[in-house]
Amino acid sequence: MSDKTRGGQFLVKETKCEDIFTPEDFSEEQLMMRDSVKEFVDKELWAHKDRFEKKDYAYTESSMRKAGELGLLGVAVPEEYGGLGMGFVSTMLVCDYISGATGSFSTAFGAHTGIGTMPITLYGTEEQKKKYVPKLASGEWFGAYCLTEPGAGSDANSGKTKAVLSEDGTHYSITGQKMWISNAGFCSVFIVFARIGDDKNITGFIVENDPSNGISMNEEEHKLGIRASSTRQVFFNDTKVPVENMLSERGNGFKIAMNALNVGRIKLAAACLDAQRRVTSNAVKYANERIQFNTAISSFGAIRSKLAEMATNAYAGESASYRAAKDIEDRIAAREAEGTSHQEAELKGVEEYAIECSILKVAVSEDVQACADEGIQIFGGMGFSEDTPMESAWRDARIARIYEGTNEINRMLSVGMLIKKAMKGHVDLLGPAMKVSEELMGIPSFDTPDFSELFAEEKGIIANLKKVFLMVAGSAVQKYGPDLDAHQQLLMAASDILIEIYMAESTILRTEKLAKNQGENKVQEQIAMAKLYLYKAVDIVNSRGKEGIISFAEGDEQRMMLMGLKRFTKYTNNPNVVALREVITSKLVAENEYCF
Repeated sequence: MSDKTRGGQFLVKETKCEDIFTPEDFSEEQLMMRDSVKEFVDKELWAHKDRFEKKDYAYTESSMRKAGELGLLGVAVPEEYGGLGMGFVSTMLVCDYISGATGSFSTAFGAHTGIGTMPITLYGTEEQKKKYVPKLASGEWFGAYCLTEPGAGSDANSGKTKAVLSEDGTHYSITGQKMWISNAGFCSVFIVFARIGDDKNITGFIVENDPSNGISMNEEEHKLGIRASSTRQVFFNDTKVPVENMLSERGNGFKIAMNALNVGRIKLAAACLDAQRRVTSNAVKYANERIQFNTAISSFGAIRSKLAEMATNAYAGESASYRAAKDIEDRIAAREAEGTSHQEAELKGVEEYAIECSILKVAVSEDVQACADEGIQIFGGMGFSEDTPMESAWRDARIARIYEGTNEINRMLSVGMLIKKAMKGHVDLLGPAMKVSEELMGIPSFDTPDFSELFAEEKGIIANLKKVFLMVAGSAVQKYGPDLDAHQQLLMAASDILIEIYMAESTILRTEKLAKNQGENKVQEQIAMAKLYLYKAVDIVNSRGKEGIISFAEGDEQRMMLMGLKRFTKYTNNPNVVALREVITSKLVAENEYCF
């Protein structure tokens, strides 16, 4: 299998724009799918937004049934189990556009199609898949996922729920308490994680929701956001589960949980995209209508700056999310071509890109929060009122940084997984890191390169930002070795550098591809967004790089690395940031919506 299909390679390889997938590459079929999802969302969800805010759980459930009737709950499910069997990019697309109207529905949808159905599709036996998946794909049944416990959150493998085999060996009795269970109030089947004996790792089980079988629940939780998403504590008291309902093998639960979360993470990034488009569009419309000092506020620089940043982050999030989705899809196809089963191919395909999944989860969940926050600000006092959609968008966005693994956990995972891949020889970090330290010792070139081609300088800067990561992470690994895990603040700084590299590079490559296909003059706004995003990324890399270097290096080493940082984050021609924002906002204001 070619090197191009390895996760994490973006850091040490130059990617050509022709080799990445962008939202402009959607097929006719994908565009039709997108439009039918948007129609469903506008009619069933957006038009009834107030019902979700008033905790109308029954409406969430009936909307989920309608989504099931339209086939939207089965997009990722293979056809032989009643699904549409669509590729990974199409499943991302549906998840993206179905999630923009309200976090309540998108949580129900994500929990059901992702962590509720996916573990059975990917780890279930043939019998289990035939029995459960068609009902889940059609929306006749809903799924929920019981991993978290009062004492087991980020440390998911520390759960206390027990599974005890009966004397006659026919069933397990499960006893324990689970919390924050999405869809608990209306689900038919749970994926439950429990420990057998003193096993090191937990085990997964498929448990039907039958109150007469020792299953009880607390009332609905009162939450800051996602108010009509059913979230309850679930108690299992000697709940009997037939042995054939064990998922995969004994002790495999932690692995199932982690792999389900990898898929969940990239889908969560997708689920934050349309929310940004909608918030940005609403903010633009309001800014165009709101008159102060005899002028629409959309003509004021302070507001224009906000709109430009909101649109730019949404565009960057799309660029990176669909790039990774297609890489996963290609990896799955390559595995299947080698004769691997669909189940195994999908698992391995997503696992291969676990680093990118974590990067996206962090970046896009933080951008959607910033977007909603600025949305409130543009609306001013009205933004704080429940009469406008901004405050609910802001509340709903907040959970995205917590579930599917907190952003702190995902930050540390992204760097940790990358270093593990390097140790296994899957990504050569050592060679490039050595080259960077040699470069630091050498005399810098003072030639002015030829930057006449579009993005020539920006691509040079991206290459240099990669050197910053290799310099900082390389030195940290040399210094701390396997104890690096204990230096969380350093990992966090390194991961911010890694995140910005992937996001900025994806945005530039998407835009370069667009300019080649449509002509530079047609995509001036996208070029401005790519340049603006990179400018901001360089700033972050600079500040996080400096923090890392001055915290773990001293003396000559520190001086040399700081000089390197300065060299690697320097523009030859600084962009005019205000002018870039003006280009972007002029288009938004003229179109009266997010239009990229």
